[in-house]
Amino acid sequence: MRRLVAALLVVVLAAGGCAKRTSTTPPGVLNVGQISNSIAFLPLFIAEHEHYFEQEGVKLGERPRLGTGAKVAAALKSGGIDVGAGVLTDALNLARIDDGTRLVADLVDRYYVDIIVGDDFQGAPASASLDDRIRALRGKKIGITGPGSGTEALVTYLFQRVGMRSDRDAELVNLGAKATSAIGALKTGRVDALSFFQPIAQQAKAAGAGSLYISPSRGDIPGFETTAHGVVFTTQRLMDKKRTEVAAFQRAIAHAQRDIHEHPEKIPGLLAGYLKGTDPKALADLPPIVQKEIPAQIGFTRASYESAIEFHRTTGLVKRLPTYEQIVPPGLRISAGR
Repeated sequence: MRRLVAALLVVVLAAGGCAKRTSTTPPGVLNVGQISNSIAFLPLFIAEHEHYFEQEGVKLGERPRLGTGAKVAAALKSGGIDVGAGVLTDALNLARIDDGTRLVADLVDRYYVDIIVGDDFQGAPASASLDDRIRALRGKKIGITGPGSGTEALVTYLFQRVGMRSDRDAELVNLGAKATSAIGALKTGRVDALSFFQPIAQQAKAAGAGSLYISPSRGDIPGFETTAHGVVFTTQRLMDKKRTEVAAFQRAIAHAQRDIHEHPEKIPGLLAGYLKGTDPKALADLPPIVQKEIPAQIGFTRASYESAIEFHRTTGLVKRLPTYEQIVPPGLRISAGR
């Protein structure tokens, strides 16, 4: 099934590539697409809310929430958007058919997908060892955003750790990227657990639907302490055509990420504006998570990138894996000490 999904994704991306291959926006404008309003894309909201894009000299055009990373990559390849905000998996999948794929900014350098279980979950408690918690997911219905996603990849990785297979030892249920749909599925028992982007765990807890069970970003999985995950990416073709606009976009994102670390007092209000309608109890848990996971600069360390590559190699989610030098532009290559 994973091979079929990967093949279909390549077909979708390739078909998109047969259409418009370069930007259709006028000078000074960038269309920016993203998967959803998850924690990873908070810097985009801040840069827009605080008018940093305008200050740096770039105007944002269309801002679609496309639901899955595959759709973000396809829209980028077709020219529907100029830059895409997704996860590294999406950029790596695009790089399979376009070796001009380039990373633009590091948004989250921890794996920000969590495993959440329903309140009536039958299995090992959250205090049990990691391997016991993974084995407790055998035979369960686990909600993910969709095939080939980072949410599926986490389940695959965890199951491999204990000698299980996600395509045989569990039922993966595609729920899309909407938080309300995921929480509703957990609360009604349609699924026993979720593998979902933050802040679903916090929202599920506030709604009385479930609780956090396994969290890579919390340190539950050895070796996941620093892993490039949430990213902005584009193509070299677009960067050549819109170098000034992309540079302005990067400066605005960098400004937003500095705000998160230098002005923590702003975070609660910004989160409330970004995640409108979210229970205040869930919002209250997020500021320290945001500061921990969103880096203070937009560059990629080799260690963070290589950690992510090893994850993808282990899961087999992406077969052709570009090197650090191939996909990270020189201006974004940083040493671990900086």
